[in-house]
Parts: sequence; structure tokens; C-alpha cells
Amino acid sequence: MSALRDAAMKSKAWPFEEARKILKRYEKKAPEKGYVLFETGYGPSGLPHIGTFGEVARTTMIRRAFEAISDIPTRLICFSDDMDGMRKVPENVPNQELLQANVQKPLSAVPDPFGEYDSFGGHNNAMLRRFLDTFGFEYEFYSATEFYKSGQFDAVLLRAVEKYDEIMDVMLKSLRDERAASYSCFLPLHPETGRVLYVPMKSVDAKAGTITFDDEEGREWTLPVTGGNVKLQWKPDFGARWAALGVDFEMYGKDHSTNTPIYDRICEILGGKKPEHFTYELFLDENGEKISKSKGNGLSIDEWLTYASTESLSYYMFLKPKTAKRLGWSVIPKAVDEYHQQLRAYHTQDVEAQVNNPVWHIHSGNVPQSDMVVPFAMLLNLASVAGAADAKGLWGFIRRYAPEASPETNPQLDQAAGFAVRYYNDFVAPKRQFRLPSDQERAAMEDLSARLAAWEGGLDAEALQTMAFAVGKEHNFENLRDWFKALYEVLLGASEGPRFGGFIALYGIEETRALIARGLNGEFIAG
Repeated sequence: MSALRDAAMKSKAWPFEEARKILKRYEKKAPEKGYVLFETGYGPSGLPHIGTFGEVARTTMIRRAFEAISDIPTRLICFSDDMDGMRKVPENVPNQELLQANVQKPLSAVPDPFGEYDSFGGHNNAMLRRFLDTFGFEYEFYSATEFYKSGQFDAVLLRAVEKYDEIMDVMLKSLRDERAASYSCFLPLHPETGRVLYVPMKSVDAKAGTITFDDEEGREWTLPVTGGNVKLQWKPDFGARWAALGVDFEMYGKDHSTNTPIYDRICEILGGKKPEHFTYELFLDENGEKISKSKGNGLSIDEWLTYASTESLSYYMFLKPKTAKRLGWSVIPKAVDEYHQQLRAYHTQDVEAQVNNPVWHIHSGNVPQSDMVVPFAMLLNLASVAGAADAKGLWGFIRRYAPEASPETNPQLDQAAGFAVRYYNDFVAPKRQFRLPSDQERAAMEDLSARLAAWEGGLDAEALQTMAFAVGKEHNFENLRDWFKALYEVLLGASEGPRFGGFIALYGIEETRALIARGLNGEFIAG
């Protein structure tokens, strides 16, 4: 066994823990289909949000972890339930009246309100695929509409007719009496209107493979379950999909967890083997509310990528999947800097530590070097005082701090500088609140400026930090955090900031003295 495989088999990183469960599934016999199948499901009822991306990212991490401990080939399917009926009109899309007129039609039959694709489902599918391609995921995209209409689900649908009573017995136990009275695991598509009907069955003919029902107007219809005339309710559809495709692994949010026994049992009734599962906590917006495709709350993938790299988003998705996460603007800078901290650490670690490092899972073991010689948080503060309009405006300061750095040799840093200017202008600048210093703070800042005037230690960030600490101590700040907080609030308009010695080294000695003078004069408040 190689050192990597040996370390991976003992790793406590959650992707390896899940991968070992899948490997155990085939410890006696390799899969007859010749590969292990990972699946992620997506309902294109609204514009894809970060939670959808997170599912694919995390599944890919487990897939790559599995490949590190097994020689069995793998496949990943991204399955879109675009045959689902549009139950309500999303709030964050145009042409609301157009969509309202098509409620209950399959998403693949609802006109695209953006006028770009053949359907609303097609539009959302295309958006999702674009996002997934941006991150370089290897996957196969499956459309439920194509699967149902092409006959690829026919065999499992016919089996569902045969096992109708068993499936209904499982489902009815989980439903309230009122819902149970009209429930059927089959949802016929009306032959005339094309709408997805939620109606009870009058009869189910296993021999003929048909269902009979009355539509909303009381007219009786008999339809074959094959050929795209019928789809399954979403809970039975989960299990049927697993059985039809031979799915070995699928993850989903905590809101699905109570349904897992239902999904599993239906899969088994239809002749399949229930897959391994992983349940993650939900994503929340800044207000702590669950993010929703129909509301459009929470960060979108495009919004994150406007201010930070794809890798930083993958890093955020790796962290504590069993803990609820707030997806707001404030998490971005921290994610960027922590990602690069882990990159730098990775190349100093042994293989046991490397397989536990998030960046191994983000980069599938092919981990690049970090060229971020300046942290993202520091770039934000530099953008604050430099008045830069773009990355070029920061590079004069960066080069003085790190003469060997350049946009060409440090592309990650150059990209981050551009992101920092954008992030600062959109989120930091509007919230800045400056104040005047207290007498104690004023005396300390005047002392700091005087020491900088006499400074002969060059742009040594640690030495400058030590000097700033000494000033705080000598001016009797009981808690030195209060001293640095005062510097941030008076000079930067924020209650938190970077290591101040590093900031001085980056911004410059004389530039920092001028900044202190302006802060003491109250110019930032007047401005």
C-alpha cells in the first residue's frame, strides 16, 4: 500500500471517512456495473444558489478521496429534476405573469422568462452547468425530462406499477390523513394542458402498465406510465432513480434526513440497493434564514466569484459540513486568507497531515503553491487608505513591501488585489465609521508617529509590530486590543484590522505618519 493510500485509510477528514464507507460496500465484490456511481440531485425551480454548488463540490471531494483508496472506476451524475411541476413563481426572475400562466407545468415546458433558452428549466440547467464547468468538475449531466421521455426510466416505472401497493404503503404511513386521501406516487401529465396533476388513482393496471385517473374537471383518462406520460412524486422519485441508475452515494441537506428511510425502502422495493448517504447542515443567509432558490436570498455563485477565487469558495464548502453556515458577504475575506494559510502549510507537512488539509481535497492532491505574500485582509485595508481604483493602484505599495513580487509572478495576488478593491468599494467603504481619539489614544498615536519618524529598521513587519505593541504598553492600555482597536477606528474607520506592523510595512512609514496626522486632525470625520 502506498504512503498516500495508507494515510488516507486512517485520515479523519470527512471526505475520507465517507469514502471508506463506500469502499466497504464493495469489500467482498466489485460492482457489477464496473464503477462506483456518485449522484447529486438538483431541482431547477429557481436560479441555482451556492448550496447547489456545494453539493457537487463536496460530492467531488468524496469521489476523489475514494479514488485515493480504491482502484474501482467512478462516475458522477448531476441529475436535474426538470420534469417537476413549477409549484410557484420564483420572486427573483422577470416576466412574472408569463410564469404564473404556466404554473404546474414541468419546468422543462415552462417558457424561459429571460428569453434565452427553450424553457425555464433549460435556463437554470445551463446556469448550473456553467458554474460547474467554471470549477472544473468532472460530471455527466442528466435531465429527468430526457430520462422519462427517452424510455430510460421505463423499466423502473413498470416495476413501480407492479409494486404500487408496497410503495403506497410506505408513503401513506408518512402522510397526514388529508394528504393521504388524495396521494398517489404517480403524477400524470395532462394530455391536453401538459400540467403535472396531483390526483388520486382510480386504478393501476400492472399487466397493461397503465394508470387511470380523473382530471380536475372530472374527465377520466388512462395513460401508460412509460414514455414520459407520468412522473413520480419527488420522494418515490429519489428511490426510483437510485434503483434505475445503481447509485452508490448521494448527499443532501438536513431537511431531507427524515425521508431517508423512505427513499431507501422504495429503492429496495424497486430492486435496487440503497446507496450510502451524507446529510449536511443547511446554508443560511445573513439573517440566519434558509437560503431558497425561489426567494433568491443568500449569496449566489456569481456574487462570490465577483469578490474572491473559486478555490476560496471550495474551501468554505469543505469546512464543517455538519454545521449550519451563513452565506453572507462577511465570510469571504476570512475564507480567502484561511485558504492561502492552508496552501502554505501543505508543502511543509508530511503525508498524514496533507490528507487532512482542506487544500488536498480542493485540488485532489495536486496542490499549488500560494503566491499571496500579502493577506487579503491587508489588501482591503490598503485599498481603504490608497484610494485605488483597481489592482494596479495597489501594486506600487505591494512591490515596495515585497520587491520580488509582480502581477506576472504572483497571479493569485494580482487577482486578489483586484477582488480587494472591488470588495472594499462595495462593502467596506459604505460602512466605515471614523472617530476622534481619546486623550490617551491621541498621546499614544503621536508617540507612534514620532517613533516612526526616527525609525531605522526598514520595512520589517514584525519589528514594526513589536514597536507598536511597546507604544501601547507604555501608554498604559490595560488591554492592548483596545490600543489597536483605537488605531483601526481612528485611521481606518473599522473596529478590526490587520496586524498593524504589517500594515505599516505595506503602506509605508511616511504614508502611515501622514495617515495618523489626518486621523488626529479629524479629517476623516470631516470628509
